[in-house]
Amino acid sequence: MWSDPIADMLTRIRNASRNRAATVMIPRSGFKQAVCKVLQEEGYVSEVESIDDATQGQIRLKLKYGPRGEHVINNLKRESKSGCRKYVGVDEIPKVLNGLGIAILSTSRGVLSDRRCREERLGGELICTVY
Repeated sequence: MWSDPIADMLTRIRNASRNRAATVMIPRSGFKQAVCKVLQEEGYVSEVESIDDATQGQIRLKLKYGPRGEHVINNLKRESKSGCRKYVGVDEIPKVLNGLGIAILSTSRGVLSDRRCREERLGGELICTVY
């Protein structure tokens, strides 16, 4: 039993990236899939695949690395935790590394990156930052 499944997902991705693994398997949920899709759209992972099994299913992420093997994902940080939720308005969305990284938010229109939130003028719960 996990107290925070999103933090568990981010830790699995972080550990797999540090070990230079090609793929990482994560227990599937709709929210985790939405976060993984944002990571794929922003270019941090190359492929997101949903796998059905006898239980809840799995998500297979194919991680990306640079041409010389450098990490694409250097840091994944959980911002809004189960004990202390962090909500931000559109003007308070952080610029991660002055725009080189992304923030992932849960909004009324789904899980979006900080760029899309600024375009659509939406705030929400700050899930994590990636760079």
